Amino acid sequence: MDKIAALNEILQLDPTNAFARYGLAMEHISQGHPDLALTEFTTLIGHNPDYVPAFQMSAQTLAKLGRTEEALARLHEGIAAANRTNNQHALAEMDAMREDLSI
Repeated sequence: MDKIAALNEILQLDPTNAFARYGLAMEHISQGHPDLALTEFTTLIGHNPDYVPAFQMSAQTLAKLGRTEEALARLHEGIAAANRTNNQHALAEMDAMREDLSI
């Protein structure tokens, strides 16, 4: 069974499983399907609004696609989540990415 099928099987049992949904999004990125990844990141954030890596990776994906305004909006949301969860490392990385994109 491939990774996507295995992760989808987990998500059928537990659609809110953050680890499986994040893994699925990352697998879509690695297979060259960023739009599918973005859909998974958005679903993940809807179920787990404090899952900071989803904000960070979806913002990076949006930026790579040239969707700068959407990336900045996702970073804004992610920075708020990082503040809520006291994730200083992710906060610093997302703040730096926001500055790079704002130039």
